[in-house]
Amino acid sequence: MAENYQVKPGDCIFSIAFERGFFADTLWDLSENKGIRESRKEPSVLFPGDVVQIPDKRLKEVSRTTNEVHKFQVKNTPKILRIQFKYLDTPVKNTEYSLKVDSTELKGKTDGEGWLKHAIPPNSKSAKLVFADGSEYEIDLGLLDPVDETRGLKQRLAALGMFRGSINSEMTNEVESALKIFQFANDLEPTGEPDDQTKQKLKVLVGK
Repeated sequence: MAENYQVKPGDCIFSIAFERGFFADTLWDLSENKGIRESRKEPSVLFPGDVVQIPDKRLKEVSRTTNEVHKFQVKNTPKILRIQFKYLDTPVKNTEYSLKVDSTELKGKTDGEGWLKHAIPPNSKSAKLVFADGSEYEIDLGLLDPVDETRGLKQRLAALGMFRGSINSEMTNEVESALKIFQFANDLEPTGEPDDQTKQKLKVLVGK
């Protein structure tokens, strides 16, 4: 049945589509979702309260011969979790870790640039990462707000260690100071304003 789905914290087009049996592109490209597509730009970053139109499902029929084995491949799953770890500006490279997502435990090693990359279900909400030295990290998945929102700015600046205040929708002097530090560190004009260049750099370094 078609519905107007109100986005909750942790939702994205990929998780919504996965849980309702759609391809993510089907929902994202739907004409009824033009407004959210134009405002959010990226299917991986929605804002709580956004409304996603979900259509009725259409039955797809295919003809195949009997008494034979046929394989059908489901597209758009899983998604890739990508996190880069650095100590100051130095990548934490070639370091063993254990990653628990839902009930699945994955083991691996960061690459030469400090990146962790793993395929995970699109609707995963949290993960726990443990490095070989015993350091642990709780990771909230899908909770990154759009960079056009003040909360989204704060989340990205906090992830880079440049902001330590409350993650809310209030634009404060502390946020402006953090933006200036970020801009100066990335060869941008340190205005303290979240201009397009600054937001694009934040998206590149932290996430869309």
